Amino acid sequence: MTAFVVQRDGRAATAGELAPLAFAGYAHFTAMQVRGGKVRGLDLHLKRLRSASMELFGRALPDERVRSFLRSAVEAGPADVSLTATMYSSPGEFTADGEPAEPEVLVRTGPPASGPAGPLRLATAEYDRYLPAVKHVGEVAKTHLMRRAVRDGFDDAAFVDRRGRLSEATIWNLAFWDGDAVVWPEAEMLVGTTMGIVRRQLDRLGVPQRVRQITPADVPDLAGAVVMNSWTPGVAVHQIGRTPVPEAPRFRDLLHQAYQAEPLNEF
Repeated sequence: MTAFVVQRDGRAATAGELAPLAFAGYAHFTAMQVRGGKVRGLDLHLKRLRSASMELFGRALPDERVRSFLRSAVEAGPADVSLTATMYSSPGEFTADGEPAEPEVLVRTGPPASGPAGPLRLATAEYDRYLPAVKHVGEVAKTHLMRRAVRDGFDDAAFVDRRGRLSEATIWNLAFWDGDAVVWPEAEMLVGTTMGIVRRQLDRLGVPQRVRQITPADVPDLAGAVVMNSWTPGVAVHQIGRTPVPEAPRFRDLLHQAYQAEPLNEF
């Protein structure tokens, strides 16, 4: 199999079905890297889709049904793919329809990805996402702030919330190193599936972890920083704002070791 697919509820999507979605923005999604027809952290992806559907639509599909749609897309293409599963509701956006509609699932596959090599320079931008716990679509600010950062000579942007805390980056979670423990930022954010995988495997490996507020003023005291998402468990960050961050290869290696310890799941 060499073809990538776009499927709606487990079957090939037609142009007529996709056309209205090109103008819709009330939906949520999860993204994953499939290797050998399997994925890490499937339980976290299903939990994300389930909880976000309840938040946006008032109802969620059974996990087994969602898995069947994911499995259909994976079986129709190559063994290694990037996969995005988007859930939407037929009433769409800009409606006050109070009757919950059953979500529908759009699954797209494409070439596998592993993210940039790094290290990255992150600009800082003041930004609080709406419904930060939901991976929802249509976030123009993320792309706008990323492009503004690149225009200003950076690689991407990290967000500073209204309380002055570093929270996350445009399409990434942030993780820090204090020389002894992995430090996760205390702030409202989207908890990524890769972040969830890494955290539970670090626990199993006995690596210390802490959660605390990190502000731009704290950056000079950091011993390392990375960004992570579905592409990778860690890309080194060597500058946040105008402040350099030390290289921390041991930290990055620990995150990759933790991620690789997570078993691959069949759909």
